Amino acid sequence: MTQHVTIVMIEDDEGHARLIEKNIRRAGINNPIKHFLDGTSAVDYLENAPEGPAHNGPALVLLDLNLPDMSGTDILTRIKSAEGSLKRTPVVVLTTTDDKVEIQRCYDLGCNVYITKPVNYESFAQAIRQLGLFLSVIQVPGDESHA
Repeated sequence: MTQHVTIVMIEDDEGHARLIEKNIRRAGINNPIKHFLDGTSAVDYLENAPEGPAHNGPALVLLDLNLPDMSGTDILTRIKSAEGSLKRTPVVVLTTTDDKVEIQRCYDLGCNVYITKPVNYESFAQAIRQLGLFLSVIQVPGDESHA
């Protein structure tokens, strides 16, 4: 049994979120998308929700750095310092910040891909596909009954 990778999008701008989702779908990626407008509710889902990645398997996080209630780098730090499966969750930073120091900081904190908005959506879709393939290869299904 294969687990579906849930895409967790943390983006406070509804217009950007719709555009990101539209382009994910246009790229042929049909994974479920959970959208959060703020960091607090996103972190609660990531760390505590029974269906969230800390308790229920693979996810891919699309993370804006500029959120109304907390910084994306704080969220990235929490994800990558967590225990278990949440720590292994790939994170794509998707933001307007193109400062080289900030980009390096995100990579140092453990982000997998850093993409600056406005986005080249073909490159974006390719990065999502590659991370999805990576997840499907490294994730061990929880169903042991096929032995």
